[in-house]
Amino acid sequence: MNFFDWAFAREILPRLLDASLTTIGIALAGFAIAVVLGLFLAIGRRSRLRWLSWPITGLIEFIRSTPLLIQVYFLFYVFPNYGLNLSAMQAGIIGIALHYACYTAEVYRAGLDAVPRSQWEAVTALNMKPWTAYRDVILPQALRPVLPALGNYLISILKDTPVLSAITVVEIMQRAKNIGSESFRYLEPITMVGIFFLILSLGLAWCVRRLENRMELAR
Repeated sequence: MNFFDWAFAREILPRLLDASLTTIGIALAGFAIAVVLGLFLAIGRRSRLRWLSWPITGLIEFIRSTPLLIQVYFLFYVFPNYGLNLSAMQAGIIGIALHYACYTAEVYRAGLDAVPRSQWEAVTALNMKPWTAYRDVILPQALRPVLPALGNYLISILKDTPVLSAITVVEIMQRAKNIGSESFRYLEPITMVGIFFLILSLGLAWCVRRLENRMELAR
């Protein structure tokens, strides 16, 4: 018996590549929602209105302190008991997006805190509306330094997509397990999935480093 069956690996490659599109789609959708929602959470957490900032702070700390697996289990298995029915894909994307929005919110908060106090005083002195102040003055200064950190979270989201196999989402890891259960050969599919994540993660990490270098040169 061969240690690694290359013929079998070539046979299952199309099935894994097909599932990889689902994995990439989940990661991109979750990341897109997380970076937008995280910004609103960060701004809300900085609000002087306690009725707004306190619940948001509690939500962020709760989500950050509990496992992603528990959160997607609640979305998919528990919430239907209370009338909220989501497909496995919907629950997975929402779970990842909400989980990482709470992490990106802290990244945004660090960026907002780094904006010089004089800039905040200037928008106040000019009596600018909050939305206009954030859009035209604060966010352009706050976002540039945190873009590489946000890119790192895209890598983390990608590597967390296998968690969704627990709620029957057929991403690349679930497809590999299905192939293994059908053929009783797990070495080839699991190894190929590991290589897929390695290549994609290294590629994204290279892009993040390039972005960091450009940010340094632009200063």
